[in-house]
Amino acid sequence: MDAFEKVRTKLETQPQEEYEIINVEVKHGGFVYYQEGCCLVRSKDEEADNDNYEVLFNLEELKLDQPFIDCIRVAPDEKYVAAKIRTEDSEASTCVIIKLSDQPVMEASFPNVSSFEWVKDEEDEDVLFYTFQRNLRCHDVYRATFGDNKRNERFYTEKDPSYFVFLYLTKDSRFLTINIMNKTTSEVWLIDGLSPWDPPVLIQKRIHGVLYYVEHRDDELYILTNVGEPTEFKLMRTAADTPAIMNWDLFFTMKRNTKVIDLDMFKDHCVLFLKHSNLLYVNVIGLADDSVRSLKLPPWACGFIMDTNSDPKNCPFQLCSPIRPPKYYTYKFAEGKLFEETGHEDPITKTSRVLRLEAKSKDGKLVPMTVFHKTDSEDLQKKPLLVHVYGAYGMDLKMNFRPERRVLVDDGWILAYCHVRAGGVLAGALCNSNPELVRAVTLEAPFLDVLNTMMDTTLPLTLEELEEWGNPSSDEKHKNYIKRYCPYQNIKPQHYPSIHITAYENDERVPLKGIVSYTEKLKEAIAEHAKDTGEGYQTPNIILDIQPGGNHVIEDSHKKITAQIKFLYEELGLDSTSVFEDLKKYLKF
Repeated sequence: MDAFEKVRTKLETQPQEEYEIINVEVKHGGFVYYQEGCCLVRSKDEEADNDNYEVLFNLEELKLDQPFIDCIRVAPDEKYVAAKIRTEDSEASTCVIIKLSDQPVMEASFPNVSSFEWVKDEEDEDVLFYTFQRNLRCHDVYRATFGDNKRNERFYTEKDPSYFVFLYLTKDSRFLTINIMNKTTSEVWLIDGLSPWDPPVLIQKRIHGVLYYVEHRDDELYILTNVGEPTEFKLMRTAADTPAIMNWDLFFTMKRNTKVIDLDMFKDHCVLFLKHSNLLYVNVIGLADDSVRSLKLPPWACGFIMDTNSDPKNCPFQLCSPIRPPKYYTYKFAEGKLFEETGHEDPITKTSRVLRLEAKSKDGKLVPMTVFHKTDSEDLQKKPLLVHVYGAYGMDLKMNFRPERRVLVDDGWILAYCHVRAGGVLAGALCNSNPELVRAVTLEAPFLDVLNTMMDTTLPLTLEELEEWGNPSSDEKHKNYIKRYCPYQNIKPQHYPSIHITAYENDERVPLKGIVSYTEKLKEAIAEHAKDTGEGYQTPNIILDIQPGGNHVIEDSHKKITAQIKFLYEELGLDSTSVFEDLKKYLKF
């Protein structure tokens, strides 16, 4: 049998649960490119859901453990396809370039690629632009060609170690943007899609505190930026040949306290995906007449999942929540209406309730909260409550569907999501300051040793994160402030809740050394407290679960989910039998 038949036979005989199927798919021309089992495949657009597909590349050739495709880009004329491949236990990725022909073949592979895009040059040759990642930092941009005129060259290097670089191709493929960013400031350069070998053009030199992102339509740049007052993001535009900031004209302003989740550009419309007062909205802006249509989305929706889409007539997306699987929606520009996927309505919509609240913190700030519970629950004060916190780096809590969250609500738990400014730091600090409020804690790759980490400039992210946490090495005020809340620095002999910590052996973002030191110091403090308390004192369980690999957080690891739920039920003295039976509906153990 030829190579394709061998792969097909293996797919038919191999248990699919050995692979995590990631739904990355790209439509280009008349084909859909996606992952099927352990292979990169393509099929005719109308046959994407059938078994009639062509195998382009077998991922097992890379000798990786359970590889999956993280991103796909197809060259303009479909002569090549590039795919970024990685594994669950590592953030490192490999980009493979497949030459599309009667017998597809791997033309090249590049290690440690982060972002990449195709552009066609004046000679009708496909040029791949990509960024190289080293120690979690992307500072170098390369461009490469293949076939008879093979070349590979570095043409941009960012010198400031606190910035990183990523590539984005405008929706109309007219410009490739080189985005140079840190947490608060950005700078964008344009590569002309018609002349990719020409030097890049600077839009606006970086200004401290000013972030901006760029799209293009009909010789105009549309710029999403926080420049000026108010500091909320606003949409501005300027002619493509006069891109500097003094030429930006205000086009659309967001309401106060509105977070822009994403922006999508179409031929005659711009679509903004927004969050305001913890509710989701879509604003459709007509670019021909400057009209604005604001659509309030269903109250159960907590997060967007964006669809890759080349159809100029429709804007598809998905809505999801932690307890409800994604549901498809499409805004059709011609009708001016939002259409939702028809079919069976998820019963969780009627059996559960979602509340959006605001809690006042000690300093008077209002903290948004999203709460889920069963509608038929009585005496909620006696129900187990699981509180989720994360919010550092300006990133929201992930509100995507998690089967274990659904099962917990069905079993009577209350889930509360606090949209705050820290994650493991906050939970660790709470265990030090108010341990009586908490019965049990689960921490995932937590950042617990803030002070020592931020004083070690040899770590990959320290320089990049000085604006987030402060610089304790050069500023005594910063050092003293971090000392006040740092979980590791404030451990003391006292009662603590039981704590389950998941850490990753080769995690470059949160070094394992700091988590191990925290765990050892915490156990010593608990032992000292128990010695002074006397007989009868029940010491809390402190569990450090070190996972192999280097991925920062493996969200859907079945092993991790099982361990965390087992820990929570045991600490609260609850029977978990029915919960694990229900989980089998969603997860393959």
